[in-house]
Amino acid sequence: MAQIICGVDVSAEALDASIGQTGPHERFARTPKGIAALAGFCKAHTAELVVMEATGGYEKLPFALLWAQGLGCAVVNPRAVRDFAKAMGFLEKTDRLDAGVIAWFAAVKGIVAQEPQSQTQQRLAALVTRLRQLTQCKTAQANQRRLVSQPEALASIDEIIALLARQIRQFEASIADLLGSDPLWRELDQAFRSIKGVADRTVARLMADLPEIGTLSNKAVAKLAGLAPIAADSGGRNGRRPIRGGRAHVRSILFTVAEIVRRYVPDFADLHRRLLKAGKPKKVVRVALARKLLVRLNAKARDVRKNLPCHA
Repeated sequence: MAQIICGVDVSAEALDASIGQTGPHERFARTPKGIAALAGFCKAHTAELVVMEATGGYEKLPFALLWAQGLGCAVVNPRAVRDFAKAMGFLEKTDRLDAGVIAWFAAVKGIVAQEPQSQTQQRLAALVTRLRQLTQCKTAQANQRRLVSQPEALASIDEIIALLARQIRQFEASIADLLGSDPLWRELDQAFRSIKGVADRTVARLMADLPEIGTLSNKAVAKLAGLAPIAADSGGRNGRRPIRGGRAHVRSILFTVAEIVRRYVPDFADLHRRLLKAGKPKKVVRVALARKLLVRLNAKARDVRKNLPCHA
């Protein structure tokens, strides 16, 4: 018997729900009261899974509250859903239609419920995101300062930089305390930092943005980070294999850290030298180093999880 899926199109104010592609439809407010009504709607139609698109954070509240109501939920990539709709001949776009397409897409793809993150994981992700934002702001202010000579303007910039630096230190301390409070994260921190060039910020960002590390194969984790070459072959043609998609924040930190690691770790330096000697483009070399680092980190995380079976 086919699974009954409720597709939900999420916006800032409303949740459009559809049972299957063409089943009953109803709109609810994106508030705790509205989400409770949505849960009742799903249970009344014996929906076993609620699927919604990632919408920049608007999906977080309904995802959490629906799970609390005992309904399994999943969040899917909106671009994949839109491409699916176009492939199926649906060029038009309305909230009601989108909800039905989400349910249809989930059924075809065999989407399963995704367990909600723990409160600790959510806190780490929030702290790391804010630390990244503060660091970007500080860099922007420092760049602006180089072009300023008027004393009052300089004083304003210096005051902001000092404030940002103080908040950055506070967030770094909070993140360090949080990592130290969890046995798995504590062990992963030590394992990752055994690779010379990997620092505490790298560990925090990986724990926040790639919590699956150590639970996936090397190929799967590389694809998740957007470091897996995408085949583009057809007939007798072997096309270029670019990287595409994946988690940009993870990829960016791996690019940066891999450049540091290769200065200290011999096999990374050998790979770098060998690829350059073979005439590979610099971007290809960067991707290869980042992927090698991710694979090594994934292996270390896998070993840690084996020794802590309750976290495997």
